Amino acid sequence: MLRWVTVSPAGDRVVYQALGHIYIKKLPEGIPKRLTNQETHFEFCPSFSRDGKYVVYTTWNDQTLGSVRVASVDPDQNENWIVTADPGHYTDPVFSPDGQLIVYRKQSGGGITSPLWSRESGLYSIPTRDGEGTRLSKSGVRPQFGEKGDRVFFLKRDSEKEADNLQLCSIDLTGNEERTHYSSVWATDFRVSPDSNSIAFIERFHVYVSPFVESGRTIKVGPNAKGLPTRRVSSEAGDFIHFSGDSGKVHWSLGADLFTSDISGPEEDPVQVEIGFKAKHAKPGGSVAIVNARIVTMASAGVIESGTVLIEGNRIVEVGNAKDVKVPENAYRIDAKGQVVAPGFIDTHAHGSQAANGITPQQNWVDYARLAFGVTTIHDPSNQTHSIFAASEMAKAGVIAAPRTFSTGTILYGATGASKAEIESIEDARFHLRRMKAVGAFTVKSYNQPRRDQRQQVLQAARELEMMVVPEGGSTFMHNMTMIVDGHTGIEHTLPVQTAYDDVMDLWRGTGVGYTPTLNVAYGGISGEQYWYQIEDLWLHPRLQTFIPPHVLNPRARRRQKSPDEDYNHMKVAEIARQVVEQGGLVQAGGHGQLNGICTHWEMWSFVQGGMTPMQALMCGTINGAKYLGLDGDLGSVETGKLADLVIFQKGADPTANIRDSERVQYVVANGEIYEADRMNRFGSREPRRPFYWQNDGAGISLRSNVLEHGVGCSCLRSRQ
Repeated sequence: MLRWVTVSPAGDRVVYQALGHIYIKKLPEGIPKRLTNQETHFEFCPSFSRDGKYVVYTTWNDQTLGSVRVASVDPDQNENWIVTADPGHYTDPVFSPDGQLIVYRKQSGGGITSPLWSRESGLYSIPTRDGEGTRLSKSGVRPQFGEKGDRVFFLKRDSEKEADNLQLCSIDLTGNEERTHYSSVWATDFRVSPDSNSIAFIERFHVYVSPFVESGRTIKVGPNAKGLPTRRVSSEAGDFIHFSGDSGKVHWSLGADLFTSDISGPEEDPVQVEIGFKAKHAKPGGSVAIVNARIVTMASAGVIESGTVLIEGNRIVEVGNAKDVKVPENAYRIDAKGQVVAPGFIDTHAHGSQAANGITPQQNWVDYARLAFGVTTIHDPSNQTHSIFAASEMAKAGVIAAPRTFSTGTILYGATGASKAEIESIEDARFHLRRMKAVGAFTVKSYNQPRRDQRQQVLQAARELEMMVVPEGGSTFMHNMTMIVDGHTGIEHTLPVQTAYDDVMDLWRGTGVGYTPTLNVAYGGISGEQYWYQIEDLWLHPRLQTFIPPHVLNPRARRRQKSPDEDYNHMKVAEIARQVVEQGGLVQAGGHGQLNGICTHWEMWSFVQGGMTPMQALMCGTINGAKYLGLDGDLGSVETGKLADLVIFQKGADPTANIRDSERVQYVVANGEIYEADRMNRFGSREPRRPFYWQNDGAGISLRSNVLEHGVGCSCLRSRQ
């Protein structure tokens, strides 16, 4: 996922963030190279100086937090310096036209990043070299300059209006004389040209340009606005809009492609250039043999009472009875006698933050919690597009530790708002699915599109583009029924009824439409999540204490509601999931991210409360999820040729007999890497895992006093083996 794509003023280079670092590429056919060669912090938000010689960017390190930095585009100059004196949560830096100032945004942390250095957020200016930051405004995002350096433009929303109402505002360099220049009911971005003669904006995912007019009143702009000529320049969707140095062109990106429209001449189709690159999927070296294990294969082999799983790299190369599998002499052996081995769990409805205001943490506790409970694959049917696809690629490349991550990205929202996916024709549906496929999605979430014909148009486009559609039922029974009839990939969330009778089962049977009930948030009564909080002292759970921040875990775990068992509706609703399984249908586990890691197990435990056998529930948490996502050729069972995603349970734990044992994971094998699940240390490694921010004694040392660790310069992308 390419983020913050920016073309140099001269149009000869492009910079962007990918795989946690900033890359620079000569246009049109250069090879992307790293802007720096350091490996201690992630890099974000690159922006060129007006002369094209420097790039300002921000950094992030979980322990020392972030900074604003500048690097020379020319590696021979060997320049890279820290601009900000204090650590912080920094984004959106931009040079003034003369290059003497940098304006940036300071934000707060506390979710998946440290809360330290979170006070006095807002927009700041600072000298490019050797100065202190000065706050210009307590609010505002995406600062930018026009022709002159005496005013800073920025974006904010009018909170007094019911609509989103994005505003393009400006202030002087003392933070005074605020003006609101433009507003749009549904725009998501504004950019001012370097000569201050034009603006570009994104509305309903398209890119538009209009003249920039200085006026004593706010000018309303939009695709159908009157009074100003407005021109749509994109044929497909666009992100990260910006102007060329001479203001004659508008650039934007979609996925790995850069688009450029010449706005100084007659209307023509935009020029498209591929700017991405390929990196090898990470995998460990060597061979590992898990021997003497009871293997629950979730495949035709059934349960192997004393077997061996042989792994090379990140693939299973042989599975069978211990006496039949020859273990190479150089293989590392794990004796699992008395232990159960099963496929890694797959959560097909897993929510959780993947970035904080665009900052991807180096260790996301959400992902570590999932892995610690044996969840090796997730599908998130609603997340911020740029955040989750960036994290997914970083996990694939081995930059961060996380489950295999798949997502719909941002939902195809049917309700009114700036992110609404307007669908009034099959071509509209194709447009939205093409834009999501371009950024890495193979599924989309059709979320409360109000009319059935709109939902059908999404389905038709998905069939043409070979994508899947997981809809939001919205607690509307007839929506669910027509979703089954129309052939959606599955139903997300429970049917909003306590009991499903034969008519529902007769309709559903044989359709191939799956069911992800998310019983933790079941409709119609008290849901599963509250039940598990009630019966367990979760704040004392050692693994939750290790991987969930106390401010997330403790409040609800210590002070929870209590109700009699008969009041818990999720047990009754779970019976419908059992009925679907008994009729040969596909049910899969979706924890909904309620308490990441253990919530996937809560879902399987709830299935058993609804009448499933432990083995049926385990299948819902493994092979069924793989089938639902179309990934069963690689995941979901312990078979030769599949990816090495496994769980090894503690001695004495057998979830096929007692489903509550499913959380008793001793080792988790994720992409062939073996971790001790209670600590998430690599198996056999003496090097401890770095602490999470709430486990750290302190952070926020002065970064200006540090020496940059590895110098500067461009280095070619190193493929990961």
